Amino acid sequence: MSLKKYSILAIDDDPDVLTAVRLLLKPEAKEITTEKNPENIPALLSKLTPDLVLLDMNFKASINTGNEGIYWLKRVKELKPDVAVIMITAYGDIDLAVRSLKEGASDFVVKPWHNEKLLVTIEEALKRKGAAKNKGDFSLKGDSIIGKELLGESEPMEDIFYKIDKIAPTDANVLILGENGTGKDLIAKAIHQKSLRANKPFIKVDVGALTETLFESELFGHKKGAFTDAKEDRVGRIESANEGTLFLDEIGNISLTQQAKLLTVLQNRYITRLGSNQPVPVDIRLICATNLPLTELANESKFRKDLVYRINTVEITVPPLRRRGNDITMLAKHFLKLYAGKYMKPVAKFDDAALHKLLQYHYPGNVRELQYTIERAIIMSEGDSLTAQDLIFSPIESAPAETKDIDDLNLSSIEKNTILRVIEKHNGNITKAAKELGLTRTALYRRLSKYDI
Repeated sequence: MSLKKYSILAIDDDPDVLTAVRLLLKPEAKEITTEKNPENIPALLSKLTPDLVLLDMNFKASINTGNEGIYWLKRVKELKPDVAVIMITAYGDIDLAVRSLKEGASDFVVKPWHNEKLLVTIEEALKRKGAAKNKGDFSLKGDSIIGKELLGESEPMEDIFYKIDKIAPTDANVLILGENGTGKDLIAKAIHQKSLRANKPFIKVDVGALTETLFESELFGHKKGAFTDAKEDRVGRIESANEGTLFLDEIGNISLTQQAKLLTVLQNRYITRLGSNQPVPVDIRLICATNLPLTELANESKFRKDLVYRINTVEITVPPLRRRGNDITMLAKHFLKLYAGKYMKPVAKFDDAALHKLLQYHYPGNVRELQYTIERAIIMSEGDSLTAQDLIFSPIESAPAETKDIDDLNLSSIEKNTILRVIEKHNGNITKAAKELGLTRTALYRRLSKYDI
């Protein structure tokens, strides 16, 4: 992508940074303007209409918290709502990055940067800006919703929103991990909706449910007469997803034979229909999901390591609902409004006892169980509010699955269970949990990864 038709405004109180930006972008862009003093932003934007703004997040002040950059980001978006903004900071703090993205930034880079990486980041931000004009903007605003389906404002979900924003514009293969019912399919759709392939097909296949016989026909397609019931030519799901996104759900449940066939397609980027020798080239963005922990996928007797590497360029782990704190209330109110409208019931709220019951339950079925619980309660309701008695949870499990080994005296199990209890205590707040455990956030995240939590 050429930057020759785009004008760029860079604002940073470090003259060396401005010089570096000017030298890099002057031969690339239509116009590059630099400014040292953020106080001049309103005057500049009254005269200029830049396509993209590079904005420092840490202007010198009595305390360098990043709030100065957030303030000026808001001002830029007020004055020029459609401009793409890339935040620049010397601090690689993910919380600050998430906040800037939620306030309307297109991306986030840490200085010192690699010039090639900065150019790519600028190009991707401008591409997203152009795509948003054509198909509607799915970027995170303050409502914590992507595509009006994926809801959450807890810390684990903010981390996921940040990852989606970073990886969606790329063609990187994504592996989504998480328990059943956590919303892995919604995350896959959100990645597609925010990608440059958003106006192309999104094809979902539950590969775990396909038999050996159906696997090839469903994914690769077949020619008429390829087998007994092949009465006509059929295009497979991979070919149907050409130029778009292919979402393979429950990838962890396919056999080693199926894995080998899928790996061949991913390596060669073409499929061959059953009954044909003619290769058909395909261009897809691959997203996979599984409820198996990564340690099981790493077991070569069950899953090929070369396929794991191929599908796992970027990994997203979806937290179970019981670790999402007040997201439970947000989701419950969303489902209340949805099903009250669907079934034309006058139910408008939960009483206090009902909300307390919702927050105390452990949700073995995750968001899906909460959704069905609220739907059932709405159907059976007779008043204008739901009570604790209206909420009848599934009897499948009576205690959280991860506490079943609480009496295990193995040292690793003790550490894992301690971490689980502290995270539960703080409703999924990683910062508070790390503080109580005497760990840094980074150290706690390493342990979460170690124990597949």
